[in-house]
Amino acid sequence: MAASNLFKLEDERDLKKILKESKGSVVFVDFWAEWAEPCKSMNEVFQTLAETHSNCKFVMIEAEKFADISEAFQIEAVPVFLVLKLNESKKSDPIECIERISGANAPALSDVVEKYAKTSAASIPSSIYSKQPNIDLNTRLRLLLDSSPVMLFMKGTPNQPRCGFSRQMVEILNKNNISFSSFNILADEEVRQGLKEYSNWPTYPQLYFNGELVGGLDLVKELISSGEFLNLAPKQKSLDERLKELTTKANVMLFMKGEPRAPRCGFSRQLVEILEGKYIKFDSFDILSDEEVRHGLKTYADWPTYPMLFFKGELIGGLDVIKEIVSTGEFDEKLASEKKAEQTKT
Repeated sequence: MAASNLFKLEDERDLKKILKESKGSVVFVDFWAEWAEPCKSMNEVFQTLAETHSNCKFVMIEAEKFADISEAFQIEAVPVFLVLKLNESKKSDPIECIERISGANAPALSDVVEKYAKTSAASIPSSIYSKQPNIDLNTRLRLLLDSSPVMLFMKGTPNQPRCGFSRQMVEILNKNNISFSSFNILADEEVRQGLKEYSNWPTYPQLYFNGELVGGLDLVKELISSGEFLNLAPKQKSLDERLKELTTKANVMLFMKGEPRAPRCGFSRQLVEILEGKYIKFDSFDILSDEEVRHGLKTYADWPTYPMLFFKGELIGGLDVIKEIVSTGEFDEKLASEKKAEQTKT
């Protein structure tokens, strides 16, 4: 099963759409061809990297099928891998190519992805990661520190630590069943240097509870040996608490396979089409990205299948139920006030 953050380009307009939705974050692109033998193994590497870096977007483009895009990026042989970013201040040519790798060079590709990937939980806004002209460094650091109850600043990512100390810290958190978000300080030199001064702590990794510095690896080990560590750790949310937060995240909340732009099943696609056709503003959650939520919500809502649609935290139903109430007019009546309110805002 392909990662939900991995897209196979079907329409050339979708590339800019994906970049725009990435809100300033980089997008990794793989130009490939069916007939090119090196592409087969490199496509597997690319897909594996997509699974490892689930917070980043990866796009596969069949070079000959999208000749105009290939020509624009001067793709003369495959495979070629690009790191792209949208710079909307450049009106004439807003898509920037930051880095390029030509040929079947798996180590180089892995290094480049690692260099630009920024690890975090989905709750952390992408704008916090990238340097913003209207946000000073201290404000940005404060936003990062407050973005998760448990925040780890480390070298690399939890799946691919780039130093032994970071690896040990990840192991400690996992062993103690502590959910955490992380930031790869190798991907942002300003944060790497600025946080040392901000917290008056000279080395990495650095662990924070509720925005306050706990310390580095040695201090965390001391707290564990003294029995203080788990007492200091923020209380972990139960599954029911997580599900309640998710189902009330937006007035209209869709739990589906995939994303609205890239549904991973026909039922999810049809429900997205109904909502968009009715001009209903909604948020969504990809249940393929979280096995605990996928199974837990079935019990929580007492509903066995996906997609599921919630309105103000209450289950409306799945695709068949939605189709039925659409046909009777009940759907428009139920969401009329929500629809009008959202239209007024736009």
